[in-house]
Amino acid sequence: MNTSVNFAGVTLKNPVLTASGTFGSGMEYSEFVDLNKLGGVVTKGVAVTPWEGNPTPRVAETTGGMLNAIGLQNPGLDVFMSRDLPFLQKYDTKIVVNVCGHSEEEYTQAVARLADSCADLLEINISCPNVKEGGIAFGTNASKIEEITRAVKRVARQPIIMKLSPNVTDITEMALAAQNGGADAVSLINTITGMKIDINRRTFALANKTGGLSGPAIKPVAVRMVYQVAQKVQIPILGMGGIACAEDAIEFLMAGATAVSVGTANFGNPKVTEEIVAGIERYMQRNRVEDIRELIGCVK
Repeated sequence: MNTSVNFAGVTLKNPVLTASGTFGSGMEYSEFVDLNKLGGVVTKGVAVTPWEGNPTPRVAETTGGMLNAIGLQNPGLDVFMSRDLPFLQKYDTKIVVNVCGHSEEEYTQAVARLADSCADLLEINISCPNVKEGGIAFGTNASKIEEITRAVKRVARQPIIMKLSPNVTDITEMALAAQNGGADAVSLINTITGMKIDINRRTFALANKTGGLSGPAIKPVAVRMVYQVAQKVQIPILGMGGIACAEDAIEFLMAGATAVSVGTANFGNPKVTEEIVAGIERYMQRNRVEDIRELIGCVK
């Protein structure tokens, strides 16, 4: 029984990865999860310089999920490369570094510095606010996506995954722009913009007013978007959005994702990624699936 997949030229032992921002760099979770059993670990977003993130409160629970407005708080590349990457190198799992930035220059500087690192893949978070365009996210404009993808590819040595925002009219237009810019893969979906109001305090639950909605509530939207993109692009898809069990992960694979990332579920069950790997294997045995590639995109 083969569970390995080829993702943008990198062989993953299985299609289960963590989702950026929900797993740190694996240190906190390594007490609960055998990282060697995962296809890969996707790190929290890192920028060239440290980011403080947004004011608190910046996390709120919702029905079927959570809202977050962390603001991509991170220690910067110097700390990340001296502390986090050496930790992950100890494990037999692929390392996917999530990169964020406020400008094209910040993205390219970070990618260039990571070129000679042990990272296997780079996931580029284009939901960051473009400070030179009045704070509009890079990922909501197709021409900007193609432009930033080309810029990053010029300096990258690892395969590049462009992480797409679902807060757009047509997700396939954005995916095609990434592909046209030279992306090796796309990941989707990022969080959906939402809001919660504290009726007792008569104010916003998050200091930022709005935040990113994640968790089971967004899964049907995510599956739909993965399916739509899979019909349009020739590059692999890293699917995510509300995956909490093996059945959820298999849904994404059947919709056309080559691999999946598990995010919010980690907070409620630190062992969930390992359990999903085992659950996929049981499904394959039960249904006599010899190669997991039989499942990828099997629903047309």
